[in-house]
Amino acid sequence: MAKIPAAKSEPEERFALAWKVLGGPRLEREYQFAPPRKWRFDFARPIEKIAVEIDGGIHEGAGRGRHLRQDGYEKDLEKLNTAALLGWRCLRLSPGMIQPALLQRIILEIQRSL
Repeated sequence: MAKIPAAKSEPEERFALAWKVLGGPRLEREYQFAPPRKWRFDFARPIEKIAVEIDGGIHEGAGRGRHLRQDGYEKDLEKLNTAALLGWRCLRLSPGMIQPALLQRIILEIQRSL
């Protein structure tokens, strides 16, 4: 079995732990979805084409968070638009959204689609 890459951020680690504790279905970390592009989802279920992106850095302000700087934001849009055109459903969560009630709702919806 391939080694699972470590999460890149504390919010990703919190998400992974909460997801496991809540009994969420298996997710692949750092899944590359559009070869030869290097785009990766933080977490994904490739068979169902469901992805979860944890948008960190939003609390740091426009000067520091990659997702809020124009170039980074536009690259995120390009990535997510390409994913949508390829049939992916992508859920985006801020660190503050990593809460049991919301994650349980997401887990339930994913389980319904299996």
